[in-house]
Amino acid sequence: MKRYNVGIIGATGMVGQRFALLLENHPWFKVTALAASPRSKGKTYAAATQGRWLVDGPLPESMKNMVLFDATSDIDEIVAMVDFVFCAVDMPKEEIKLLEEAYAKKECPVMSNNSAHRWTVDVPMLIPEVNPEHTDIIEFQKKRLGTKRGFIAVKSNCSIQSYVPALHPLMKYGIEAVLVCTYQAISGAGRTFETWPEMVDNVIPFIGGEEEKSEKEPLKVWGKIENKKIIPAKIPDITAQCIRVPVSDGHMAAVFVRFREKPSKGQIMATWNEYRATHGFDLPSAPQQFLNYFEDDNFPQTKFHRNLENGMAITLGRLRDDSQYDYKFIGLSHNTLRGAAGGAVLMAELLAAKNFFDKNERKNLK
Repeated sequence: MKRYNVGIIGATGMVGQRFALLLENHPWFKVTALAASPRSKGKTYAAATQGRWLVDGPLPESMKNMVLFDATSDIDEIVAMVDFVFCAVDMPKEEIKLLEEAYAKKECPVMSNNSAHRWTVDVPMLIPEVNPEHTDIIEFQKKRLGTKRGFIAVKSNCSIQSYVPALHPLMKYGIEAVLVCTYQAISGAGRTFETWPEMVDNVIPFIGGEEEKSEKEPLKVWGKIENKKIIPAKIPDITAQCIRVPVSDGHMAAVFVRFREKPSKGQIMATWNEYRATHGFDLPSAPQQFLNYFEDDNFPQTKFHRNLENGMAITLGRLRDDSQYDYKFIGLSHNTLRGAAGGAVLMAELLAAKNFFDKNERKNLK
């Protein structure tokens, strides 16, 4: 695999910092440009993040002295230095949509961690182990944008990673209804206990917009491409409740599921154990075992299992019969790795393996 030069747009925020750590020694991607808000322009990465480095692990040596660009006004300079960008900016949604399209129209693919384009009908929302076929929509998106290689791809909301991967291989049994309660870490809000002390010994029963995302985004992930659009699936019906809990990292889900044809517990366990990614590529960030089930009723535990396979695996437990649904179980994922930056890096690896970042056509651009 060739090496690609990449940029991080929104490099000073928590997810941007996580991108920096993940990309420091990446075998396919090399960071050549960092960008943030106008107030950070001209500062070194070390200076811009001094006193507010929010993730585990030191600031990468190779990036300490890189000078930050303005994500909005220096697009031409950034695009000239990279093959594609990761985007994790903290801006109003409409401004993010315009910014990401501006990069795409400059023939720079955008791997977005933001929600702004998740419901754009020709933008794929990719979980590589679940819907790799949605990359096919990109050609239609490029025609709409008038580009040869510029496009936008997004990763899903971090919370759905804790249950959609477990439900996906069970769809063959006809899932009709799902009830899910997610217990979400404070890093999902870009916070730590130092910056959000009121979360210590506390639970907040509301996360703005999260329940709608949790109910609707899986249907796009499971949708079909028709008439140059991704048409969301109509079933299963999903209802969600999302709660903020005093945990640094890791989103847990309590899942209840009803089937058209109820499988046995043994069938579910075998399906989970045997499920393998369908994208057909050996991707550097992909876990060896995507779904990991624990027999101990006390597992999975957020503190001890969120980092399984570098935080890219999904852990499951407590599968049992339910009195109102058919089954219930627990799911867990690392929200800033699998759910955010790591998921976006894995998405980029899939697109790289499929040659979506090839610059051969770019030579002919005017």
